[in-house]
Amino acid sequence: MKNLKYLRIAFLSLSVLLAGCRTGQPAQEESGPSVTEETAGSRWGFDTEGLAEEESKVRSGDFFSTILIRNGLSAQEAYNLSEACDSIFDVKSIRVGNVYRTWTSQSGQLEYLAYDIDRIKSAVFACRPPYKVYFVEKPVLTRTRTADVVIESSLWNDMIAGGASPLLTLSLADIYAWTVDFFGLQKGDRFQVIYDEKICDGEVIAVDTVRYALFTGSGEEYPAIMFNQHDGGNIYWNEKGESMRKAFLKAPLNYTRVSSGFTYARRHPITRKVQPHTGVDYAAPAGTPVVTIGDGVVTSARNEGAGGNVIRIRHNSVYSTAYLHLSRYASGIKAGKRVKQGEVIGYVGSTGRSTGPHLDFRVWKNGTPVNPLKMDSPPAEPLKKENEAAFAETVARYHRSVAGSEADVMAERMMEML
Repeated sequence: MKNLKYLRIAFLSLSVLLAGCRTGQPAQEESGPSVTEETAGSRWGFDTEGLAEEESKVRSGDFFSTILIRNGLSAQEAYNLSEACDSIFDVKSIRVGNVYRTWTSQSGQLEYLAYDIDRIKSAVFACRPPYKVYFVEKPVLTRTRTADVVIESSLWNDMIAGGASPLLTLSLADIYAWTVDFFGLQKGDRFQVIYDEKICDGEVIAVDTVRYALFTGSGEEYPAIMFNQHDGGNIYWNEKGESMRKAFLKAPLNYTRVSSGFTYARRHPITRKVQPHTGVDYAAPAGTPVVTIGDGVVTSARNEGAGGNVIRIRHNSVYSTAYLHLSRYASGIKAGKRVKQGEVIGYVGSTGRSTGPHLDFRVWKNGTPVNPLKMDSPPAEPLKKENEAAFAETVARYHRSVAGSEADVMAERMMEML
């Protein structure tokens, strides 16, 4: 993309704007969708006047039918209501601890029951014939906010201290997973963010959209700009129009065949015991170079007994990999070493508990083993040529809305240079 340095200038001007927003106060506020009701009236969709309301929680051992019976319905009535509503709401999905409300008439008859599915949505049951169930939703407010957080102890704690929702850290970790080592944040590192959050009953229930972020660490700046190409792929880009998501290599070596796959019930060729094999064995000649499938940091390079010589690499906050049974390590490979995608880290061997030269390759996602052959490697697709102008225009339009006339001038310069 041509002359995206002008975008960078605009972002720097935005960082000045954000610097005055450390308290996390809302920059803009707008109402969300109204309550969804099947009928007019109260937020519950029926007239509550004259009915006694009571709030309870689902107890351990409760079934939908036992709740109905406890509140006055006969076993047959509870069965009829459950059957009538089963195609719309699965009554077996009620969870212990969730809130429900009942409304009874002056004669003590149960008229309605509302079960809170989550913090927004409830299922309302008409408990007298004709039986029915429908859904209502609480009003949700969406507001755009700014956050400017400097790391003092941890991103989570500093986000709270700065007045922003800690849920924002989860979104940032996802956006920057391939750029920032969230386990290695240093004091003085800084996140500046423009984002949307959803509020229900006065509480933040979700960080809906991060529109722009700027991470500053070790003297480098890493902006992330939201731009949707509507192709189902990446929506976050750096200032050069490059995807914030990176792709892994399909395999860590040139191999002849897969000699053993990912399974939780493999009979070990040496011990003959059935045990999990949460990796893939690649058959290859001894001495075949093994490369890291992505950028990362070596967390260990040592002999691990049955695994032989093993190299473990943390790629980001989500993914880590291990390379087992190596004959030896590449020069300079040790704990703390930063490695680049495709860099040779070791060589195929048969160390440890092994019947012959091969590489046992393993991948973890959020600490859980995943099958390397079926791993959903994030695409690193580029910003499409036909979208370059729209990308610059989207950024410029957003800056005009928050930065006034200075952004107008910058926007015009950016568009002229494309």
